[in-house]
This record gives sequence, C-alpha cells and structure tokens, in this order.
Amino acid sequence: MLELATLGLLQKEPLHGYRLKQQMELFMSGCISVNYGAIYPLLRRLEERELIKVLTEQEDSIITRKIYSITKKGVLKWKEKMLEHPQESWVNARSRFMIKFFFFTYLEPQERLKLLQHRLIICQLQLENKEKELNIVSDDRDPYQLEAWRRCRWAIEDEIKWLNIQVAMAKNKSV
Repeated sequence: MLELATLGLLQKEPLHGYRLKQQMELFMSGCISVNYGAIYPLLRRLEERELIKVLTEQEDSIITRKIYSITKKGVLKWKEKMLEHPQESWVNARSRFMIKFFFFTYLEPQERLKLLQHRLIICQLQLENKEKELNIVSDDRDPYQLEAWRRCRWAIEDEIKWLNIQVAMAKNKSV
C-alpha cells in the first residue's frame, strides 16, 4: 500500500522524503501507519527498479536534499497496482481501496467505475458474512460482543450507501 501511495503522490509533483511523509500522513493516517523507517528503504527500492528517479537540490555545491520524481515506468506500475485486486484481509482491502480512491483523478472514468463496483460487491459479501456472525453471537447474548458486531455491520452498511452514491456519480460522468 505504501508503494501505491508513494507512486500516486509523486504523480502530482516531485517531493523530498520529509514532504512525502507529510503528504501521506494527511490522507493515510486512517489507513496505515507511516514512518521514516519504511519510507526511505521503499524510495531506494523504487529507484533501483527505475520507478522513480532522484533529483538533488544543491546550495553552494552541497547537496541539501533529494527530490523524488516518478518515471514513465513508475506511472505504468502505479496504474497496474491501482487496477489489481490482491487477496488480503478485510481491513487491508478497505485501506487499500481508500488509498486508491484518493488517486481516482489519475484514472479513466471506466476504470474508476470498475474499482467502485468491485468494492461494492466485496462490501455486500462482507455484510452477508457479518449478518451470519451476528446471528451466532446473538445466541450467546453477550451484550458487548453483540454491540461490537452491530458496529461492524453499521460501518459496512454505511460504506455500501456511500459506494452506491459514488457508482451513480461515476456512471453519470462516464456517459
């Protein structure tokens, strides 16, 4: 997810490591944790794979900081990651989708619609599973477990409502 976010942010503008971390924290703090121990090794790997290039700022012939910029190869890799659907946990899938949604501007309308519809199906399946689990927990009558399951169900139902609105808007824009 960090690779997807890094490549996405670098499409807008070249950034140095500190600014990249700040930008990630603005939108990803609810999705994943961001720390320097992960960012700089990732930037090094992306550079080795030629997905980004490093520019340097200099002052009086001294390199003051590295600026990272996405390459054409990086844009292609980003798009590939945007359109893939890896098998992962519910929590990671939710975080990954929100990161993807943040970068929808860079996708074609039909690609956006496809991702929204896929997420909607996943949420509907998850809701069905939560309903089954809620029925099992209801038999135990533990009030705290019951409320925890109800909260999970509510969050999924809320996401489904939001996704339906996004799908309708995406369909209008792609016509």
